[in-house]
Amino acid sequence: MTKIRYVKGDATQPIGDGRKLLIHCCNNCQPGKWGSGFVMAISRVWKEPEVQYRKWSRGHAKGPKFELGAVQFVKVEDDIVIGNMLGQEGIKKKGGHPPIRYSAIAKCLEKVKKAALSNDASVHAPKFGADRAGGNWNIIEQHINDILCENDIEVTIYEL
Repeated sequence: MTKIRYVKGDATQPIGDGRKLLIHCCNNCQPGKWGSGFVMAISRVWKEPEVQYRKWSRGHAKGPKFELGAVQFVKVEDDIVIGNMLGQEGIKKKGGHPPIRYSAIAKCLEKVKKAALSNDASVHAPKFGADRAGGNWNIIEQHINDILCENDIEVTIYEL
C-alpha cells in the first residue's frame, strides 16, 4: 500500500517521472460549467480539457455518458492525461447539501484506478471536491486511500 504524498506546489506541473494522470472534480451541469476553481489553472496551461469537457456536456464527445461517476480522459502531453471527473451535482447547495457527491467520487476513482494500473501511471491532483464543491477532504482522502493507495498507485496531492 502506498501513502498519499502532499507537496506544496502547482498541480498543473506534476512532479516525477513516467506517465501521470492529473485528476480534478467537475460538475454535471448541462451544458457544463467550467469557469472557477482549479479548472481555470488547467485552462491557462492546456485548452483541450475545457474544449472536450464542453463537448462532452453537450453530448458531442466520444466516451462515457455525461453523468455523475464518469471520467473523461484528455491527453495533453506525452506523459500527462487530465481526468475530468464528474463528482459534483450542479454548482450550488441544494436543500442545505453541498454539490459534492461522495459516491460519484468513489466511482470516478475506480475508473482512475483502472486507467492508472493499465498505463503504469501515477495520480496527481489538487485537493479536489473540498473547495467549490463543498466536500470534506477527510472523506475524499479516505476514498483515495481505499481505491488508489490500497492498489499501490502513487498519489501526489498539491497544495498552493
